[in-house]
Amino acid sequence: MPAFLIADVEVTDPVLYEEYRKGAPATIAAYGGRYVARGGATEVLEGDWQPRRAVVLEFPSLGQLHAWYQSAEYAPLRAIRAKASNSRIVAIEGL
Repeated sequence: MPAFLIADVEVTDPVLYEEYRKGAPATIAAYGGRYVARGGATEVLEGDWQPRRAVVLEFPSLGQLHAWYQSAEYAPLRAIRAKASNSRIVAIEGL
């Protein structure tokens, strides 16, 4: 069953984050993932959550999502993202 990664990213270093943004798509695709939403307009319908840059990824399974997130290919990009932003990220299994 599909799995989704949902991220709320506050970019603190746009120049460095651009390096992450350019490199991440190839690693995501290599693990069968795809972008569903990436930094588009966000509208809060309820609650006090104020997402900065919302990103939603879809993977074929939770296993594939974890394989990508923990992969050697993604590790250096994840380190760049950590330096260039404050992120809140969750994984959720789909239906």
